[in-house]
Amino acid sequence: MLELYQFEECPYCKKVRTALTDLGMTYIIHNVPRNLEERDELEKVSGQRYVPVLVDPNTDTVIADDDEKAVEYLTENYENENVE
Repeated sequence: MLELYQFEECPYCKKVRTALTDLGMTYIIHNVPRNLEERDELEKVSGQRYVPVLVDPNTDTVIADDDEKAVEYLTENYENENVE
């Protein structure tokens, strides 16, 4: 199942959430702390502390801190299918 590391107020995260919803995808949301110093889990997953981070275990893909790239990836890989 896809995973999105984000926080609700982030406009870049919202773009990725919207794409996931529009594609009808099931995904896990990880709400990360707003304080950069408290984002250890995010750094372990992506190598950095910024959101959004999209993790696709189906393809071992991690897209970090780039909402446009994440939306493009989702569209190219999942536009015609529902994937968990």
